[in-house]
Amino acid sequence: MITYIYILGDSETNIWGLSGRERLQRMLKTFAQTRLVDSPEQIPAHAPALFLRADHLFDVRVLMALINTRVNLVLASDEGQSVAIRTTDGNMPRVLANFINGGKGEAVSALPRYTLKDLNLLGLQQNLKKRDLPYLLLISRDSCRRLESELFARSYKGVTDLVTKWLWPNPAFWAVRVCVRSGIRPNQVTLLSLVFAVLAGVAFWYGHYGIGLVMGWLMTFLDTVDGKLARVTVTSSRFGDVLDHGLDIIHPPLWYMAWGVGSTAALIQVSDLPIVFWLILIGYVGGRLCEGVFQFWIASFDIFIWRPLDSFNRLVTARRNPNLILLTFGWFIGRPDIGLWSVIIWHSLSTIFLAVRVMMGWQARRSHGPLRSWFEEIVPGQDEGKLAVRIFAPLAVRKNNPKSGS
Repeated sequence: MITYIYILGDSETNIWGLSGRERLQRMLKTFAQTRLVDSPEQIPAHAPALFLRADHLFDVRVLMALINTRVNLVLASDEGQSVAIRTTDGNMPRVLANFINGGKGEAVSALPRYTLKDLNLLGLQQNLKKRDLPYLLLISRDSCRRLESELFARSYKGVTDLVTKWLWPNPAFWAVRVCVRSGIRPNQVTLLSLVFAVLAGVAFWYGHYGIGLVMGWLMTFLDTVDGKLARVTVTSSRFGDVLDHGLDIIHPPLWYMAWGVGSTAALIQVSDLPIVFWLILIGYVGGRLCEGVFQFWIASFDIFIWRPLDSFNRLVTARRNPNLILLTFGWFIGRPDIGLWSVIIWHSLSTIFLAVRVMMGWQARRSHGPLRSWFEEIVPGQDEGKLAVRIFAPLAVRKNNPKSGS
């Protein structure tokens, strides 16, 4: 059954270049069985209707819950304001009139009053490898900066490599702000990162490691920026997603092979290249296969959010950014061959570790049933002091207050 959605009003300021109304319109386009209407008269009698106030930031999980529920309700913010109403009883005109009047009136008072806690929303977001509390925040000029910081922090993956987690956030925040003000779209950033990826590979191939590393680090930075820009401006696209993830999967082993070719001038024998290439492929593909086997045959989630140990492993496991650190070190000491062999050895050790974790996961499932992520076991009010929670899930244990956002 189609849910008809009507948005009331707008925000007094923009957050990441979008008004509250524009943001809701973009978010609602992703939901099936919904129809956004310009006038309440377009809503058929007794059809499910959802009214939303555009002066609030809605978590996508909150919107999903409001659309999928089958009960009439009023959703209230932490400040007690009525910010959303779901109704199906044919009393839509009176409910809407009361809603426009600030939620005052018999029609609204007769509906059950819910808060975010009453919606019982899960905090685990497997696509972002993190757990955080859903939000519902008032948009105001005074809170604009805090809300932008809040949305940016929430756009980050909880479990990722150490460079993305600790080095890129501040410069990426300002880069995203420049992109928003300049009208630059996420796909344009992704295409630019593709250019840098190719240039880095070419530079490595001809042994110009310094230039190649500059191009490579710029590519990794833009790889952070495009995803954050897409999330805070709600401009994700299927093409951009495929391009971004496809680039992430394909280019790393090609970089390492190109680096090996560049080293043949003096440091690596040409006859050794086939061995180097096979070791690179075995280590890289082996690690990816371990991740895939775990997620698709052993558990329903990424291996790096199974236990805290796996999340810590993701900080340094043999992915592009940690490997770039090794290559940069090799170039810095004038031994790019040592950088390459460090990458090969680290890939082998990481793949062995992942293979062991896959086997442990398989055995745990056989013995104890379906696996659960450690994020699902976090208890707000009790686990704030745990190191893993402080590093990977700080938003899962704090109050829903933008003032405490990073």
